[in-house]
Amino acid sequence: MPFALPDLPTVRRTNRDNLAAFLKGADASVPNNALRVLSDQNAGGAFLNLKYLAYIAKNALPDKAEGDWLLRWAYILFGGPKAATFASGTIAVTGVKGTLLPAESILATSDSVEYQTKADVYLSGLATEVAVACLTAGAIGNRDAGAPLSLSVAVSNVNADAKVVRIDGGADTESDDDLRTRVLLRLRRPPQGGDADDYVQWALAVPGVTRAWSSPNGMGIGTVVVRFLCDALRAGNAGLPTDADLAAVRAYLDTVRPVCVKDFFVVAPIPQRLAIKIRNLSDDTPSTRLAIEAALQMLLLERAAPGQTIYAAWVSAAISEVVGDGYFDLDFADAVMASPGHMASLAASAGGGIAYP
Repeated sequence: MPFALPDLPTVRRTNRDNLAAFLKGADASVPNNALRVLSDQNAGGAFLNLKYLAYIAKNALPDKAEGDWLLRWAYILFGGPKAATFASGTIAVTGVKGTLLPAESILATSDSVEYQTKADVYLSGLATEVAVACLTAGAIGNRDAGAPLSLSVAVSNVNADAKVVRIDGGADTESDDDLRTRVLLRLRRPPQGGDADDYVQWALAVPGVTRAWSSPNGMGIGTVVVRFLCDALRAGNAGLPTDADLAAVRAYLDTVRPVCVKDFFVVAPIPQRLAIKIRNLSDDTPSTRLAIEAALQMLLLERAAPGQTIYAAWVSAAISEVVGDGYFDLDFADAVMASPGHMASLAASAGGGIAYP
C-alpha cells in the first residue's frame, strides 16, 4: 500500500487527539493556550520530517531523482553529466585592406554574449571570414547566419560591426531528463563488451548527441554502423549532425569500442520526407495547425528511427489528440523508409511537411 503524506492540518489534529487520549485532563482545543501552542509546534516539526522522508523516497532511486541525487547516480555509473560546450564558427569582418585584426579580439552581440577571434587575420578589403569562439559555454553561443556583432574595443581601420557567417556547436549542460534517460539505460542495459546497446550509450555520452542507434553487421559481417542526431545542437538542420559532429563521435567511440570490430562507420541518418495532407479540419485555425505540427514532431521524436516505418495509424492518433471531438480527413499511407539508413522527417530541408489542401 503506498504511503500517503498527510497535510499539516491533519498532523496537527492527530497530535491534539493523542494528547487528549493519553494525557488525562489535557485540552489542546483551546486557542492559544500553552498546550495548544506546544502541540502545534510539535506537529509542525513532525510534518517537516514527513516531508523530508517523502523527498528521500522520491530521490532514492534514479527513475524520479533530481538534482544532486541524480548526479550521484551519474557519477557512479559513468562519470557524470555531459558538460556544456562552447560554440565556434566564423564571422564576416570588413575594413581597410591589409589591416590586422589581432587574435583574441573581442566582439559582442546585443545581448552581451562575447566571442573571441582565434588568430591574427589581415583583412582583404572585402568581407573577410574570421574564426571565432564563444567565451560562454552553452547553446546561448549559437547564432543564426547574418546576426550582428560589434567589436568591444575599436581597432583602427576595422569596421566595428560584423556579421555571423556560421556559429554553432554550443550545447548546454545535460538536463536532468536527458541524464535520467542515460542513467536508466545504463542500469537496464549494462555493458556487454561492445554489443549494440553499448554503442548507443557511448554515442549518447558525447556532448550534443540526443538520440543514437547502432546497426550490427550494417555494412556486412563484423561491421557496426552508428547513426545519431543532435536535436538541440542542430535544431536548425532537423538535428542532423555536421561533419565535425560525426568526427567527434567517431573519435570518442574509437577510445571505448572493441578493437576486434572488422569495420566501423559513424554516419548521419538520411532524412525521408513525410508528406501529410489534412483535409476538412473542423477547427482549421493557426493555433490548431501549430498544435498539430507540434504533436507530429513529438510523434517522430518518440517513434522515428533509421529504417522505422511510420504508420498512418500513429499519425492519425497524434492528430486526434489535438482535434479531440472534432474531425478531419487524413491523406497519408504508411511511410516505409527507403533504406535502413533513412529516417522520417517533417523538416523543410527534407522536402516534407503538412499540407491543408
